[in-house]
Amino acid sequence: MKSRGEKLEEHIQQAREYWDELKPQPRYVVLCNFDEFWIYDTTLQLEEPVNRVKLEELPQRYAALNFLFAGNSDVDEHRGNYYENIPPSGAVQLFGREQELGRLHQLLNPSAHLTKGGEQQNKLTIAAIVGMGGVGKTELAMRYAWQHLQGLGDGAGGVCWVDARDGDVGIQLVNFARSLLNLNPPEDWDLSTQLKYCWRNWQPGDWLIVIDDVTNYRQQVNPYKPPESSQFKVLLTTREELGRPVEHLALNKLQPEAALDLLTSLVGAEQIQKEIDIAEQLCRQLLDYLPLGLELVGRYLERDPDLSLKAMLSLLEKKRLRHKSVLEAGSTMTARLGVADAFELSWERLEENAQFLGCLLSLFASADIPWDLVKLAYSNMPSSEDEEIDLDILEEARADLVHFNLLQRIGQGSYRLHQLIRQFLQEKREQSAKVNTCKQGFVSAMVAVAKRVPDSPTRQQLQAVAPAIPHVAEVAKDRDLRDLLSDEDLIKPFTGLGSFYEGKGLYDQAKPWFEQCLFFTQARFGSDHHCVATSQNNLALLYNSQGRYSEAEPLFLQALELHKRLLGENHPNVANNLNNLATLYENQGRYSEAEPLFLQALDLTQRLQGEAAPLVAATLNNLVSLYENQGRYSEAEPLLGRALELAQRWLGETHPIVSVSLSNLAKLYHSQERYSEAESLFLQALELSTLLRGKDHPDVATNLNNLANLYNFQGRYSEAEPLLLQAIQLAQQLLGEDHPDVATNLNNLANLYNFQGRYSEAEPLFLQALELTKRLLGENHPKVATSLNNLASLYSFQERYSEAEPLFLQALELTKRLLGEDHPQVAASLTNLAKLYCYQGRYSEAEPLFLQALELTNRLRGEEHPDLAENMSSLANICYLQGRYREAEPMLAKALDIYHRCLGSDHPQTVSCRDNLAILHDILNSTAINLPNFNQKVKKSNSKKKGKGFGKG
Repeated sequence: MKSRGEKLEEHIQQAREYWDELKPQPRYVVLCNFDEFWIYDTTLQLEEPVNRVKLEELPQRYAALNFLFAGNSDVDEHRGNYYENIPPSGAVQLFGREQELGRLHQLLNPSAHLTKGGEQQNKLTIAAIVGMGGVGKTELAMRYAWQHLQGLGDGAGGVCWVDARDGDVGIQLVNFARSLLNLNPPEDWDLSTQLKYCWRNWQPGDWLIVIDDVTNYRQQVNPYKPPESSQFKVLLTTREELGRPVEHLALNKLQPEAALDLLTSLVGAEQIQKEIDIAEQLCRQLLDYLPLGLELVGRYLERDPDLSLKAMLSLLEKKRLRHKSVLEAGSTMTARLGVADAFELSWERLEENAQFLGCLLSLFASADIPWDLVKLAYSNMPSSEDEEIDLDILEEARADLVHFNLLQRIGQGSYRLHQLIRQFLQEKREQSAKVNTCKQGFVSAMVAVAKRVPDSPTRQQLQAVAPAIPHVAEVAKDRDLRDLLSDEDLIKPFTGLGSFYEGKGLYDQAKPWFEQCLFFTQARFGSDHHCVATSQNNLALLYNSQGRYSEAEPLFLQALELHKRLLGENHPNVANNLNNLATLYENQGRYSEAEPLFLQALDLTQRLQGEAAPLVAATLNNLVSLYENQGRYSEAEPLLGRALELAQRWLGETHPIVSVSLSNLAKLYHSQERYSEAESLFLQALELSTLLRGKDHPDVATNLNNLANLYNFQGRYSEAEPLLLQAIQLAQQLLGEDHPDVATNLNNLANLYNFQGRYSEAEPLFLQALELTKRLLGENHPKVATSLNNLASLYSFQERYSEAEPLFLQALELTKRLLGEDHPQVAASLTNLAKLYCYQGRYSEAEPLFLQALELTNRLRGEEHPDLAENMSSLANICYLQGRYREAEPMLAKALDIYHRCLGSDHPQTVSCRDNLAILHDILNSTAINLPNFNQKVKKSNSKKKGKGFGKG
């Protein structure tokens, strides 16, 4: 290597001069200045360098240059010991093939060829590098050939390289023997005899015979292979799968990191780093890590340094395999063909049926293709009545594609096309006379799959259709395929895709499919069509699940009006719309508007479809939820029992509606303080929802939250906290940061911290939940009142009374206005405000509020409820603080009795009440003047009370 500081203006002339100066004359000459290195291969030409290397890239390229210099020194120095005719390589470095080189060495040097004594058997070894066109088989063979030479050391042997594309393999072998080994068989002998002569007289040593690009083993290899001798090893490169005795090395596309390294070596690290995301997308999405494609595009970018990777990506997206960057191989490349021409060689050798199958497969997405789906598409292709579908033809065609490495087997019953092969086959498909036959069969198959996705799929149903989902999406995305959908089937791919992602709780991924469904149905049918109403309803349901209520309502109303007009008032679709609209109103806290709609939907469904219809159980559950929110527990319980019984009888024990029914019944028992029954049902609901939906689903997050809330109310804080944290993480992951469920979970976690006295952790969560609830649900929603109550309770416990009072008053006013005067939440708000006044010594203002709360709780909850016990305990405290001990004692005793029966003897509320009653008894039995004050103990107890005043979230 020579170096100069000046600019090298005349590279060719200087290369010649340097080459002449060096003795012995090397194969490679490398020139450099301060900026770049130019590498010349004298056996190829001295007109153009075979590669250029940026100076800053030299450390990464050091291994490649060492390899070149090994060729300079070793080959010439030991020329008398070994021989080679390895063609020049256009690659400076081989990326990502280290494991393949090692595996190839193992295949060609198997330990199985050793005798029992450890001696080498006299046996010929044949191995083949097998892979699709452009995957780098020849380059790997070259690199292994040089590795073989370097491994000889001072020993004899060499490499004989034969290109099966350049003519008869036997003639090339004889010519090598004549020109390099000085073997001269008589020319009047036939080729077979000449070659046998050469093999018998071949130079001794360790020989590698490389036959590149074999297309017919029987004709190109079998007649000419060396004799059975350990002296020879044969390495083939081929696109075809070969049988025994040939050992196979399957060469696949590069790994992502190696692909990026290859592109970087050609384009330069600076440009790649500036557009790293585009570079990765180029490697992955358009070139699919194929070495030939990467090298062609890299060299094209190298020739035009002003062309950005983003512009290159855009050009390839538009022109694909027809873009000039991938059409032709450069003169200095190892590959001779562009990408399309490389694939064309394999295409031409396919049977007609295999070509047709390739066209059909090109319609599938760039994803794993289930073979059953291909058979379904093939079976759905239009045919005459007397024409029989022969699937055996399909199996034979598949074997042909796999044989020529145009189709890759991924696993049992699963196949995949390389992205560039897929593009090549798409071009062939559009040129085919049977293009419409392929498309119609494919579209029909994907519609059939989409119909398998129910509105509320279970995990098992989702898993069954998951491999087909990318292929269904191809029909929805492609205009030509959409146009083949019948009017009846137009919505099917979109609803199937939307329901699939919604069923997984991936609402953001479901949204574009439901939105596109509405867009395309309106584009085809106009505004007055039942498919438009269905599309509006489906999109509104998704918006409702996302908490986007203002966007959902007009769509629900439009769908309801359209279905009534087109289908009449008495139709199941109308009942479904009524139920969905009522659910929206319930979520918005518009209970008076929701109830009549639920009742209409229930009556209509029962009349039209009977009690076995899933919508009956679903509507009953929704009505129960509404009654619970209104505090109408006596009306809710019988409906719940009926809903659960209907769901289990008609839908089976393992159905999502059964899980909802169990959860609703558990919430009812929770509100009634029947904790042991509630816990059992919550656990059943959680187990069932996890079984049906998978662990990453919003329903699971809801059940985790409900169970944690129960534990929180029972004072089982260590069990509640991890469940709440898990529910928050899951809800944020699946629903996003801005969702009402997230606000609910934050509220409940803050409550937990509040009850534990962890006020600094609770306050920011309460504030975050309040802000989120107001923003998502509006200022006038019952959950806003709950959030205000929670925050005010925190301030009260911290003795920040001036901040707490206006929040309590605001919560009380909002609760009365939204839920009415007779609601458990009103009683809870009255209790909280009364406690605040009690803490401030404002007993005359506190007592009437406690009395109102006590009367309301007794009327709504009954005489056996912890909320009633809490009100009694609070009134007892008022009496105690005013010295009215004998009035306090029976109320406190009654409260303890209720706590003991409802919460158990070890619950914090029970313990606190028992301690306070003991203090009161001491007072009544004492004549001491300075008596202890149990107000602080009661206050502490209140700070840990999880009653409705602190909010259920």
